[in-house]
Amino acid sequence: MFPTMIGTVVIAGIVGFLSEKTGFTRNGILPSVIICIGGAFLFYFVRIMFGFGFGSPGLNAILSSIGALIIIPTHWRR
Repeated sequence: MFPTMIGTVVIAGIVGFLSEKTGFTRNGILPSVIICIGGAFLFYFVRIMFGFGFGSPGLNAILSSIGALIIIPTHWRR
């Protein structure tokens, strides 16, 4: 359980960093990484509580990080 959580944080951080470097988002590196880690943590705990997931924990971390990046910034932009 603990290695899965650490791996989720690492994968989410990498996704946030790469999304900024490729131009997918324009939030800044630190805000994008924070958004990705928050989304990955949320989905990680949802998976533990309810058993809902997309397969492997790595795939869950990637998809939840990308989902958080899509949902959060577009909510605040005009």
